[in-house]
Order: sequence, then structure tokens, then C-alpha cells
Amino acid sequence: MKIVIPGGSGQVGTLLARAFHAQGVDVVVLSRQDIDRQPWRHVHWDARTLGPWSTEIDGADVVINLAGRSVNCRYSYHNRQDIKHSRIDTTRLVGRAISTSRRPPRVWLQASTATIYPHRYDAPNDEVTGILGGEEPDAPDTWRFSIDVAKSWEAAADEFALHETRLVKLRSAMVMSPDRGGIFDTLLGIVRRGLGGTSGNGAQYLSWIHDADFIAAVWWLIEHSNLRGAVNIASPNPLPNAEFMRELREAWGTRVGLPATEWMLAIGAFFMRTETELVLKSRRVVPTRLLESGFEFQHPQWQEAAVDLCQRWRQGR
Repeated sequence: MKIVIPGGSGQVGTLLARAFHAQGVDVVVLSRQDIDRQPWRHVHWDARTLGPWSTEIDGADVVINLAGRSVNCRYSYHNRQDIKHSRIDTTRLVGRAISTSRRPPRVWLQASTATIYPHRYDAPNDEVTGILGGEEPDAPDTWRFSIDVAKSWEAAADEFALHETRLVKLRSAMVMSPDRGGIFDTLLGIVRRGLGGTSGNGAQYLSWIHDADFIAAVWWLIEHSNLRGAVNIASPNPLPNAEFMRELREAWGTRVGLPATEWMLAIGAFFMRTETELVLKSRRVVPTRLLESGFEFQHPQWQEAAVDLCQRWRQGR
């Protein structure tokens, strides 16, 4: 099997490439950087135009497009343009490469995000009955921007009528892995410094997925030809921020966790050159389509998942 991962040099792409390579898959990462540290192949692309890299897609079995600028920044006008167009343009580019292939891949897994759903407490959002966000009258402008990006990202993939390639849009929650620089590493760093208390009012839901389940879910989607369209990639058990942080503190073995009010988070985000959406928006997302297809989670509960991640973090350091 051959799997091509455009934009696969980041944390999520490395997780997938490492797992695929370990199982004997021919992995090709398309990157704008020259990287030779990993045992899988890297092929250069400019993420703007069709070039020699597109021959890697012709004849491949699977394409997993993860390309797009990181959202871990301040949402200035310039950064907003980069975030949105880096996703739309690369998605269209990958779609063109697939549509012009003589032997197109049988599956195109296109990155999306659980952020596409609205800030919500009252009920979970799934792919069938969930509400797409963007119309909430009291939502901050930055939150509406993120939803607009997610909708535009998916719409760009839907522009292509690919008769031989099945399209799956990955509405992924936060992927928790012990690797350096990821969201779990960041959250655990806060806990280790005694600052991992409740964020804001603590009632906002946090949707997450353990890295082993994320990898298994991607494999499942590759292998199950009946699954296409939008699929939520998240644990079936999102939980409020206060409970999430308490269970993370317990998994690490500390009781102290100073809370942070919204104004404190806003000041911190300003100096860290990022936004508060990640911790204040309520993302209550459940994976109905995965569960109904028979997928079984190895780590469905955060309490157990956090213990596993903390142990692996310690081992890795």
C-alpha cells in the first residue's frame, strides 16, 4: 500500500506516517521543507502549483491531505488570509492532482476540524443531527472566522466530482499524544507548573481523541468503503473543561491547579501570540458515524487516556 500525505510534516502527519511506516506501508510526505530525519520518504512541493510531486499521487492507494498554516497565532488580517487560503488552495491543488491522475487513489482523506460546530452546552454535535456554527449572534468574531475557514475547507474538497476516489472529510477533535509540541504536551506543561486549573467558567466542553484511537480511526476509514463525507474523529466522551483538567492533574499526580479567568486567558494569549478560542469555546462533538460502523475505541474515557499519556510522556523524557 502507498499513502501520500501532503502537509504531513507536522505533529498529526508525523503520528500517521510513523504508524503507517511501522506496518510496512510506503509513506510519502509532501512538504515544503527538506526533511531527512525520518525513515519514510519526503518529496518537495511548493503547495501552490502542480509539479513533479503529483506523480506520487498518481497510482497511490490513499491521499491524506493535512496541508494548511497553523492556527496557533493571532488572528490579524494577514494571518487570517494565510490560514484560510493555505487550506483552500492546497485542497484544490490536491483535488486537481487526483482528478488528473491516470490511476487515481481509491480514498482521499481530507483534513477538517470539529471547530465547524458551534459553541454549545445543551447537546452534543454529531454528523447527522449536529448544527454547523457561524450564525451564533454572541460568538466572538474570531470564533466565526474559524468556522468560516472550516466550511470553506470542506467546500473546496467538494468541488471535485471524483468517480473513482472516495472522499472523507475528517472533522477531528484535538489529538492527544505525548510528542513534543502537541496540545497534550502544552496542557501537561501548564499542569506541571501548578497552573492547570479551570479555564473560564469551566463548563465549556472539550472534545479530544487519544493518538492511538486517531490512528486506528484513520485506518478504519481507509478500509471501510461505505464511509464517505464528513466523519467526526473524536472520543465519544467529551467533558467539561473543569473535569478535563481535574482528571489530567490526577493522572499526573498533583492536586494544585490555579484557575484562570477569561481576562487572564486573554492577556496570556496576547503575549503568547495566540487566541483563547482553543480553551473557551465549548466543543461537544461525538463520533456517531464511526460508532455506528462498528469502530471500537481503545481509550474512550479521558481519565484512563490521561494516565496512559502521562506515563508515555515520562518515558519519552
